Amino acid sequence: MFAQLKSLAGDWRGTFEWSGARTGKGSMDASYYLTGNGSALVENLISDGAPVMTSVYHLDGPALRMTHYCGAQNQPRLKAERIDSAQGAIDFRFVDITNLKSADAPHVHGLELRLIDPNHITVTFLFQGGGKESRELIALDRAGTRSSEKGSGGGGSGGGRCAFHCSPL
Repeated sequence: MFAQLKSLAGDWRGTFEWSGARTGKGSMDASYYLTGNGSALVENLISDGAPVMTSVYHLDGPALRMTHYCGAQNQPRLKAERIDSAQGAIDFRFVDITNLKSADAPHVHGLELRLIDPNHITVTFLFQGGGKESRELIALDRAGTRSSEKGSGGGGSGGGRCAFHCSPL
């Protein structure tokens, strides 16, 4: 499945929508690129042309792992618990977290990644904080040309404030 993830390299445009304890929607872009001689896929989620959150996907032996560098300034680490290559579905579960300010501080505790087809994906963050649960669904369409190795992403969206899971519930 990691080979399929590598094919995401390039720029993407889309939207986000919250459900659960949080509500709201807006524009969200993304840039994916390979690093570490192809051993890791970096995902930058972009607002107003700047990355606001970054996730890094990689293998640890046969296990698919992900570390999310959250706008909430913590770093949850997740492991794929369900991989369905035929359906393009990967569900990640929480393993541990660094820099969590308190036990009920806002943080990502799961992720659902859906590779719908080569040009359409969804990324759903499962988020909790203060005893409340939320889901942030990000729907992305491939835009522009693909590149396999590059620096941080570009792209833009409106809004001017961090409306994603970087702020408390």
